[in-house]
Amino acid sequence: MFFVGPMRQHLDGHKSLSEHVQVKTVDTPSTVYIPLFTGGKDAIPCVNVGDHVYVGTKLGQKEVPFIVPVFSSVSGTVKAIEKHPHVGLKPVDHVVIENDGKYEEKAPLAPLSMDASDEALLERMKEAGIIGCGGAGFPAYVKYSAKGITDLIINAVECEPYLTADYNMLETTMDDFVAGVSLMYRLSHAQVAHVCIKESHPEMIEKLTKAFANVNGVEVHPVPDVYPMGWERVLIREVKHVEYNKLPAEVGCIVSNATTAIAFANAVLRGMPITQKMITVSGDAIDTPCNVIARVGTPFKDVIDTAGHIIGDEVMMCAGGPMMGRTQVSDQVCVVPETNGITLLKPRHDVEVACLRCGRCSDHCPSGLQPVRINTARKANDIDTLMKLEPMRCIECGLCTYVCPSKIAVTEGIRAAKRIVMLRGKK
Repeated sequence: MFFVGPMRQHLDGHKSLSEHVQVKTVDTPSTVYIPLFTGGKDAIPCVNVGDHVYVGTKLGQKEVPFIVPVFSSVSGTVKAIEKHPHVGLKPVDHVVIENDGKYEEKAPLAPLSMDASDEALLERMKEAGIIGCGGAGFPAYVKYSAKGITDLIINAVECEPYLTADYNMLETTMDDFVAGVSLMYRLSHAQVAHVCIKESHPEMIEKLTKAFANVNGVEVHPVPDVYPMGWERVLIREVKHVEYNKLPAEVGCIVSNATTAIAFANAVLRGMPITQKMITVSGDAIDTPCNVIARVGTPFKDVIDTAGHIIGDEVMMCAGGPMMGRTQVSDQVCVVPETNGITLLKPRHDVEVACLRCGRCSDHCPSGLQPVRINTARKANDIDTLMKLEPMRCIECGLCTYVCPSKIAVTEGIRAAKRIVMLRGKK
């Protein structure tokens, strides 16, 4: 790659707000709302109104393009299957469960041993609905079906500002993390596994080094404290110094989030799917930022109320971090298996001025795009040029907007360009 800028940027992470604060547990409400929606597709319900369910009961399953089941996080009675707001910004069907407060578990799957066969482990990933827990929600079993893998990269970077949930999960469930990484490493048939964490966390680097001291083939790999180091393309660029076209498997790599490894260990050793999440509630509009443990299906309002009190009359609420998280219009959206943070920010009223043609957005784009040219082509409705500039490669990391001295919402412009390209593809 020639004549490119840094393609990344150090950000003020504001991690100290929640990193070492005591974790709180959300009192699960009397009613939970579990979306029959995962990976951008609807799931088919497999329960009926009036059914009694347990923690771990399968509620539905998505069939295409990949199989992903949905599970109950509480025990109780199914009261309805109806549409409610979703973090994906559109109403979707939810299984509404009256929580009996007993939290009776019935593991849907029999526990497996650490030396279970590759076939059994891969099937467990699929049956337990193990997805990318860092926010992407991609089904893990698809990645681990790839052949010719040389490097497994475990992403414990957590590069989004404010978020510290992954870090706290490592602190509290290190044994499961080691087990999950060991299982993924064996399943991937990689030559080496890299546990990547920011070099600005020397204490955690030391803990991880000790934890994996007797695990052959797994190495702790400190990486620079820059954004978006947590994106798989940037991680692979840092660790392997190679580029790929569409998928990491093209260069022999699998990238999995650290909390996905923990969830996989729980599914293998205890037969349980993802029913609870560690969630960072932080930002400059919450008085006591912290991490909380909440059950899937808990409304955001309950999660926020457990953390503290909102500051001010106006607040911007993001599902996830402030860079790639989706701004929500309702606090009634619910926790899903890929929820890792709720960021609450005071509204900003930046004044946009004309583009200076400084090129900072292009220099910092981790995808190697030209955001300003994409925006210009979109505004001019120059579809041919827009197609050549490949806006679909944008991951909407927000870095172009962040570095823009003119305060232009560049990322929003590229989102609009992507919609244009997608609509053209449907014709």
